[in-house]
This record gives sequence, C-alpha cells and structure tokens, in this order.
Amino acid sequence: MTRNPSKASNGVSRRKFVVAAGAAGLAGLAGCSGGTGGEQASATSGGEGTEQSMEQATQSSSGSGGDTSTPLTADGSSTVYPVTNLAGSYWNSNPPADDQEYWGPGQYDIDTDQNLADYWAGLYGFESGDEGSPPFPTSIGLSHSGVGLEKLRQGQIDIGDSSAPVSAEFPEASESELESFTNHVVAVDAQPVVVSKAIYEAGVTKLTIEQLRSIYQGEITNWSEIDGYNGEDKEIQVVGRAVGSGTDTSFRLNVLGDPEASMSGVDVRKGQNQQVQTLVSKSNNAIAYLALAFVDEQSVPPVSLVIDGTTYTYGENLGAEDYPLSRDLHAYTWEGTSKKEAAFLGMILSDFGQQTFVEPNNYVTLTDERLSNEQSNLPETEQ
Repeated sequence: MTRNPSKASNGVSRRKFVVAAGAAGLAGLAGCSGGTGGEQASATSGGEGTEQSMEQATQSSSGSGGDTSTPLTADGSSTVYPVTNLAGSYWNSNPPADDQEYWGPGQYDIDTDQNLADYWAGLYGFESGDEGSPPFPTSIGLSHSGVGLEKLRQGQIDIGDSSAPVSAEFPEASESELESFTNHVVAVDAQPVVVSKAIYEAGVTKLTIEQLRSIYQGEITNWSEIDGYNGEDKEIQVVGRAVGSGTDTSFRLNVLGDPEASMSGVDVRKGQNQQVQTLVSKSNNAIAYLALAFVDEQSVPPVSLVIDGTTYTYGENLGAEDYPLSRDLHAYTWEGTSKKEAAFLGMILSDFGQQTFVEPNNYVTLTDERLSNEQSNLPETEQ
C-alpha cells in the first residue's frame, strides 16, 4: 500500500463526504451515537455536542472485555478524533462485504463474506449482531488529549485518544503509573503552521523556526517584522491550543524544546483543532498550529517552515522523518487491551484501516514495519 499522504481528488463520493464530516467534528454515519445502519440511519450530532451523552453512555463501559451490551468508548484528542470517529462510523454502519466503496474485502488481503464489524469483531470471538447491526456499537467523543487520558485512567472510557505521549501529558506521573497506559500508535501527524489568508496573500508564505519561536514567545509582535510581508502594519494574533491538549504539548516540545515551555506571546487558546481552524479563517492577522486533517489551503493556508537550512512545505515533505514537528497519534488502552478494544484497533491497524481512516484524513500512514509492530502489540486473534 502507499505510505505517503495523498490529496483528495476533485470528485465527490460518499467516502469523501464522510471524511469531511469526520474532520469537521460531525458523525455523518452515526459515529458518535452508537447507532447502526450507515446510510440507512439518520445523521446524528457529533463532536462537541456528544460530551454529555457520551458520559452517560460510558459510565459502565470501561473494562467491558467481551461484553457486547455496552458500546466501545473513546474520547480525547481532536487530532486523533478524525481517525477514530471515521472508524467508528464505518463500524456502526457495518457495511456488507459487497459494498466496494466502504468495505470490499477483495481489495485487501481479506477473504470474507461478512459485514465489516462482524469480520473484525469475529476475529476475537464476537458473534454477529442482529439484522446487520455490529456485534457491539462504538461511541467516539471529542475533547483533548489530557481529558481523554484522564478519563481512561478513571475508568470512564475504553480508549484514550492522544496526540502526545502520556509521559508528556502527565509529566508528574511515576514510571509505574505510566506503565498502566498501553500505547497503540494509529497514525503520524506532521503538524503544519497556518496563517490567515490575508497574511499569506500579503507575502508571508514561509517562516523560519527561529521566527516561529519568537512569535510564540512574544518577541515578534507585528507582521511588518517578518521578511517578505508587504501589507500594512498589523499586530500578530497568536493562536494556541488549550494547555493540556496533545497538540499544544507537542508544539512546545518540538518548537521550544520543552513540553512545559512558556509561550508568553499567545493571545488566545482554543480547545480543539476545529475551533482553531474557524478562528484563523475568520481573522485577518492570525497564526496557529494545526493537525494535518484540519488544513484548508483556501481558508487557513499553511506556510513553509525553514529548519536548519531545509524548507518543509505542505503537500511535499511534511511527512519526512526528519520534520521536527511530526508526532505519533496514539490510542491508549488501560492495563493491556481487551478483546473489544483489540477488534476495533485491529481494524485501524490494518492495510484497510490505514487506507480508509488515516490516509483520507491527510495523516501519514504507518510504514509496513511500524504497522507490523503495532499489530503484534494486540492480543492474538481467535481465528
């Protein structure tokens, strides 16, 4: 399979609609509702609106193992959310084997006539659901990494989505405490820097890593201080992610060298990538850092970043191994991995899952070697 990020074509398909909905924090196929039926089911609200309902749905779900009476629950990073939410949408819709757009086992090294969720869950001994429903539903919530990992630690969810390592999110935790978190890397994000369209059109299409540091540390405060800017004097609106989000932690670590480094230049912080994208698109003087899945070249254009003489450009080489702002995207489980969790994660950690849930969201898929290693970290299947 191809291991490079790809751009969507101009064609419109059901899959592209679902991908767009996932990135926007929606549940086009009931990915956050725990419902079933795919296109036959009505669309439900997702993203931020699912917080309360998900809390109610997950009170007794943690540690459910092989129990099919409660949904598999996940919550956390808005960066990882497009991957797990889209996977949850497919799982809940449980398309049949002859649905070549959504499932189509013949396109991958999979030989089955089962529906999608029936196949992946069946590898761990789960029986098919009634009337096309999945063996168990999924419920995918949206907050940020620190919240998801804390919920996982408190036993409120099954999977904690995080865009930073748990050691960076909980720097005060002891090694023994961290060992309870079981790590599963599902994708790689090459974190881009974006600016308002007005700033890009005024000539700021490239920044050095030194300039980026100075902006976020409050040393550069006006766009006129940036070489190449040909607009009027305009203060820089510096946008950051919420403290505790994996994206913020990773940015501090990769750009400033310390996950707890001060960013005194930040004017406003937002809890989710979606909110950052909206703010920058409506502003005429902003700069921000985003996950790849939320870049829109028309409304929040990414700038090239020059680091140690190498220019990293969106759509060209952000996926390079030496790009310092790249980071793993994690789906943590607690004290091992249950069969229910393994069935869902196993779907994502397959050629099918990487091509279907990771690549369309513009993230970098795992190399064959990494994918094999991640698969080996899951419990053995029963088939």
